[in-house]
Amino acid sequence: MIERHEPTPIMHRVVKHRDTLYLGGVAATDKSLGFADQALQTLERIEKLLQQYGSSKQQILTATVYLTDFANKEALNGVWLSFFDSDSLPTRATVGVAQLAPGTLVEIVVTAAA
Repeated sequence: MIERHEPTPIMHRVVKHRDTLYLGGVAATDKSLGFADQALQTLERIEKLLQQYGSSKQQILTATVYLTDFANKEALNGVWLSFFDSDSLPTRATVGVAQLAPGTLVEIVVTAAA
């Protein structure tokens, strides 16, 4: 059975199928923040969504990170490594994009075990 949660005008933020959670693109809500703070706020929002639906950051299987400035990849790595325990790092792809929503510097899509 497929369960859909957190509807937005264009998607459901969370879709559950069997024991897997799929999160649509998550970004910081405070667009005035610098890159590192937006990245951390984004990861914290992801953690909160996962907890709400029976998972945790330790159960993230894979992530795709979209950056509007690929020069921020090293800053992302710093935030990433401080957020995750070294024994529960998920797979990750980091992609540079021309733009995201206005003021958004980073957006993350994750798949996690439930």
